[in-house]
Amino acid sequence: METLNYRFEQGTRRLKASPQVVGVVGSGNLEVLIEAADLAGACAIEITTAAVGFGPIWEAVMRDFHQRWLLADTRISINDMGATPAVVSLRMDQAVQTMLGEPR
Repeated sequence: METLNYRFEQGTRRLKASPQVVGVVGSGNLEVLIEAADLAGACAIEITTAAVGFGPIWEAVMRDFHQRWLLADTRISINDMGATPAVVSLRMDQAVQTMLGEPR
């Protein structure tokens, strides 16, 4: 198992809903917990993954996610069992949309 941490500053969108979980940890999938948190305007992401050695790919996916949503004061925890980058992006977008009350 590997744990990766990312922190993105200067977000502009704050989420106010209660914490949400999307996805299911299982073979080739992941779960995402997203919650509002006092992080001085930052978005903090912690990833626990069974796929060791893919840090650069995770970083690229997380940067793309941050550029898309610009979240502030948000904590995201991801438990991964080998999901592809496309599935990771899908689940993270679903988590934000759930917090915003948007249809998925």
